[in-house]
Amino acid sequence: MAVTVETLDKLERRITLTLSAEEIKNEVETRLKKLARTVKADGFRPGKVPMNVVAQRYGFSVQYEVMNDKVGAAFAQAAGEAQVRVAGTPRISEKEDAAEGQLQFDAVFEVYPEVVIGDLTAVEIERASAEVNDAAIDRTLDILRKQRRTFTERAAGEEATDGDRVTIDFDGSIDGERFEGGKAEDFQFLLGEGRMLEAFEKAVRGMKAGESKTFPLKFPDDYHGSDVAGKEADFLVTLKKVEQQNLPVVDDAFAESLGITEGGVEGLRADIRKNLEREVKFRVAARNKQAVMDAIEKAVTFDLPKALVDAEVERLVANARADLKQRGIKDADKAPIPAEMFTAQAERRVRLGLSLAELVRANSLSATPDQLRAHIEEMAQSYERPQDVIAWYMGDQQRMAEVEAVVIEANVTDFVLGQAKVTDKVLGFDELMGA
Repeated sequence: MAVTVETLDKLERRITLTLSAEEIKNEVETRLKKLARTVKADGFRPGKVPMNVVAQRYGFSVQYEVMNDKVGAAFAQAAGEAQVRVAGTPRISEKEDAAEGQLQFDAVFEVYPEVVIGDLTAVEIERASAEVNDAAIDRTLDILRKQRRTFTERAAGEEATDGDRVTIDFDGSIDGERFEGGKAEDFQFLLGEGRMLEAFEKAVRGMKAGESKTFPLKFPDDYHGSDVAGKEADFLVTLKKVEQQNLPVVDDAFAESLGITEGGVEGLRADIRKNLEREVKFRVAARNKQAVMDAIEKAVTFDLPKALVDAEVERLVANARADLKQRGIKDADKAPIPAEMFTAQAERRVRLGLSLAELVRANSLSATPDQLRAHIEEMAQSYERPQDVIAWYMGDQQRMAEVEAVVIEANVTDFVLGQAKVTDKVLGFDELMGA
């Protein structure tokens, strides 16, 4: 018998399911009899509990289970016969006007939209590229040196300057009243590295050990401490110790301390270049992928299934709660997180997910085993034991699925860039790394 599918809205459909009441009754009795073989009850031996007792105790739950199974199977069969692609879970409601001996249910559901990809040859995309130069290697060396620096106390009377580690006491007030976080003793920070507000660093810069100073400081309007943001405070600071930094010399011994056993300084620079080039490659790929995804979103037109958007919103809310819990927030599972704040993000994800699926299907862009292996091997090179990392990925289905998604996105990115009007832009190393 042909299945009738009613169109209620753009993507919303309805199918009426008809079940035999006798079939439901027989299945309930069959399951209760099977249950009676093992059920236990006071005053009866196992397997000897009367059926009326079993039915009284378990009848409702078994009836519910059977109805779920039968309705679910009927809907799956009807949807298959009608050749509809169901998006999300159907809403099932029982009808009251069913014929005698029958049970009828309305299954209301959404279908996947027809995804229409616009003319990609008309899409304009800016493709980024970047190179690792000697200046980038020098800056990385400076960072490595700073990570291994030592400090020695300056002679009495020497002024604090950028790069020095200073130890201070400070006491701040606003309109004569102290505020939370405005007082500390034996507080250390490095001058010139931006940990403190510039006005605070400027006041300490040039001071000598044993000196005290009072100065005004206006907190920025967007300061993270909302209680003091935009307000002006008065600070009393006492400089207790000034230590100058001692940076290690970049020589073969320094290279060896970083695990470079051959090539000395040149070997170290070569290793830094290789690591930076790997990082640059991933960042450029991420930037270009983002540009392609933005272009795809503008090039597609179709309605979104509300069920898929709602499911994605729920997932994002759950992730937000998990993040709060990981940060140690009390009662994170009860924190008020408005679902609406994730709606736009969820809609974008669903839209892009459906678009990418269509592009992959229509253009054979699935990830190949060789691509998956190559991607994992490339990621593993930044670890000390690459083979262990490769085995870690290859041995877990979920991790491999995550890698597959990344490779497919890369395939789509390359395909779209090959179709679109592309403008190449060379980025400076600092610009890319700061993005």
